[in-house]
Amino acid sequence: MFKLKDRADRLMTLGPTHEEVVTELLGGEISSYRQLPCTVYQIQTKFRDEIRPRFGLMRAKEFIMKDAYSFDTSLEAADASYQAMYDAYVRIFARCGLKVRAVEADTGDIGGKWSHEFMVLADSGEDGIIDCPACGYAANQERAERAAAAAAAAAPCPAIEEVATPDVRTIDDLASFFLCPADRFVKTLIYLADGKPVAALIPGDRDLNEHKFKRLLGARRLELADESAVRKVTGAPVGFAGPVGLTIPVYADHALRGATGRISGANKADAHFRNIDLARDAAVTAFEDLVIVGPGDTCPRCGQTLQLKRGIEVGHVFKLGTKYSEAFEARYLNDKGQNELMVMGCYGIGVTRTLQAVVEQSRDADGIIWPISVAPAAVSLLLLDPKDPAVCAVVDAIERDLQARGLDVLTDDREERPGVKFKDADLVGCPIRVVVGAKGLAKGGVEIKLRTAKTVDLVPADKAADAIVSLANELSATLQNQ
Repeated sequence: MFKLKDRADRLMTLGPTHEEVVTELLGGEISSYRQLPCTVYQIQTKFRDEIRPRFGLMRAKEFIMKDAYSFDTSLEAADASYQAMYDAYVRIFARCGLKVRAVEADTGDIGGKWSHEFMVLADSGEDGIIDCPACGYAANQERAERAAAAAAAAAPCPAIEEVATPDVRTIDDLASFFLCPADRFVKTLIYLADGKPVAALIPGDRDLNEHKFKRLLGARRLELADESAVRKVTGAPVGFAGPVGLTIPVYADHALRGATGRISGANKADAHFRNIDLARDAAVTAFEDLVIVGPGDTCPRCGQTLQLKRGIEVGHVFKLGTKYSEAFEARYLNDKGQNELMVMGCYGIGVTRTLQAVVEQSRDADGIIWPISVAPAAVSLLLLDPKDPAVCAVVDAIERDLQARGLDVLTDDREERPGVKFKDADLVGCPIRVVVGAKGLAKGGVEIKLRTAKTVDLVPADKAADAIVSLANELSATLQNQ
């Protein structure tokens, strides 16, 4: 968050989102179950002190957001509000001309028990989306799960053996030293969960999903332990931690269930153990899905192979439950006169990010292809002969007629070559291009072309406005029926 102090030295923040403010506001306005359900929304500027602002409107420190908050009497009623907003978001993005996937997502710092992100599939997207083409399962990589692999029958494991490994710390170095693949190693990662040490064990060729680990532990704060904390827990410097002999809680990825013949740190400087049998040699608290899911993993729903795609998050819906209503005492009287907490949901659309997402998904080598619902102007009207009074008169008449009938028109009356105007019209990307020139009028009319079409229609000048309005209505109807 952006933090600042006013002239009285009071700490203030710029709003990144408004769960707290709205909960306190509605807590003072709603007193009876008769006032529920209630949903409020706003469209305003938000501020976030992004570490790495990038990609123009995609990730900025200041942006426009539509945020909404629902208040209900029960979890079941809150589910209905959530579904109604979910369905509305599906329609909104479809009418913006976007191809969007709703994916299961991590609730992050906002909290709550369940959430979905609305992702625009695009190669430039910042977020990884795990997708199953067989059953439709989709989730943000932060949230995605994978099915546990069936444990292979384990052969008897030789006795554990300590091996001197001076200055051999990384998985790549260990693989070269022991001449075996990375998946035979067990990474032992020491974390502090709300200040208390805990260990995560994962295969050597995988990365820990900290979001999953934090949810599993129910921790408010999770951070990788520093050098001193690692030494206190393991007795060894960073790079030599292992599961054998640890007295702190130890959680292992489910791919390690039944694992034998593995290699890990010996909790001793410059030493590793091999022939580790986790069931025999370590005290594992639980086996869970702990790693970042990737392409080639198994779908948790149908067992087929998962894919990885890129996406741009344009909307997010959360089931908050009573997290904020409890903190701000947002209560109501039920039909028996009893005090109860309101059950909440929150919902957001990144308006400026949605604008860029449209451009990322709807474009070609020549420029933008705006859907008519969000286009800055519906019509590019190109005047090819700005010094010809007859041509100018036709352009003026078409422009006035279209504006009178509710269409925004971008008229290019510059004294430029026709090729420049055609190129710029494609670059700007208005959905309908209309060309008026002396040569065209001599052939019988004006040229009308969709931005996405290869062919041009020649329409008499006195019928051009009707043809353009009809075309615009068809484009709008197509989006409205999504």
